[in-house]
Amino acid sequence: MTDSDSGFVGFVKAFARRQYFWGIVAIILLLVVNLLKDPTYLAITVSGSGNLVGNLIDILRAAAPIMMIAVGMCLVVATGGIDLSVGSVMAVAGAVAMEFLASAGGSVASAFGALGLVILVSGALGLVNGLLVSVVGLQPFISTLILMLAGRGLAKVITGGQNTAANNEAFNWIANGRVLGLPVVFILALIIVIVVGLVVRRSALGLMIEAIGMDAKAARLAGVNRRALLFAVYIVGGILAGIAGVFATASVMTVDISRTGYQLELDAILAVVIGGTSLAGGKFNISGAAIGALLIATLDKTVVFLGVSSSATPAFKAIIIVVLCLLQSERVRNLIRRRRTVPDVTKEVVPV
Repeated sequence: MTDSDSGFVGFVKAFARRQYFWGIVAIILLLVVNLLKDPTYLAITVSGSGNLVGNLIDILRAAAPIMMIAVGMCLVVATGGIDLSVGSVMAVAGAVAMEFLASAGGSVASAFGALGLVILVSGALGLVNGLLVSVVGLQPFISTLILMLAGRGLAKVITGGQNTAANNEAFNWIANGRVLGLPVVFILALIIVIVVGLVVRRSALGLMIEAIGMDAKAARLAGVNRRALLFAVYIVGGILAGIAGVFATASVMTVDISRTGYQLELDAILAVVIGGTSLAGGKFNISGAAIGALLIATLDKTVVFLGVSSSATPAFKAIIIVVLCLLQSERVRNLIRRRRTVPDVTKEVVPV
């Protein structure tokens, strides 16, 4: 074996040890299953307007809002917390945007105004979570559960209990527009993921977030401002959830209070776990969370494509996620390795 072969093999082995490796494998297997049913499943065509059209493009578009909330969830979980309110924040963000656009008209300035208002309101909701966790001292589960329940009520107050629609081409372009044939919504999500990843990994911020997740007391003694960091991650999580709400509502220019963001907090948590972030805190992986979001979107599309009944869909998803998490488990993999290397002691040893 040449040195180049050894280097390549070493790279492959190192990559295979990453927890999100199995997420990539799962995406490939799901696509293969879909190909077996329809050999043209992965076909991508160019429409008359020059846009790329196909199932893969639909998966990328569906993954964008999940990527947003998964990245925010990733940072929150790294501190040892959890955010159950992201789905409700999406509904509030959609309600704010649609109500604003319904009265502000269809100009480009109105679209930017709606985006700014969404960021402000969703950041404020994240601030509430940070306040309850870091200042009041409530458990993150309880704090975000409060906003999870209250958020949809707030969205109903904003819209008067009605599904609100609006017309604004610039705002609609965010979800349905294309750049170089690719969905704008996915490009924006990818840019945000890259920016957040660079900020937390190219600075000491990521290390400090992991430090308070591993040992908050030791981090405080080392001079880490735990309270400020908790405020920051919950505000960022709220803003990213608000952006996800924009992605979800801009595609149809209507906010459905009861459905927008419904149970997406569960998908975000699954994406984070698939990506290799420990729910115990102290470790996070932004790129892994993005891959987990792509897997969730692929799985959702596969369920629909295979015609799995709506009543069996949760069980179908649960089985795949459980198998994937078992494959990622270091304890399970070590057990398999030991079973392979344990000698056969059942054979009788004959003395010489």
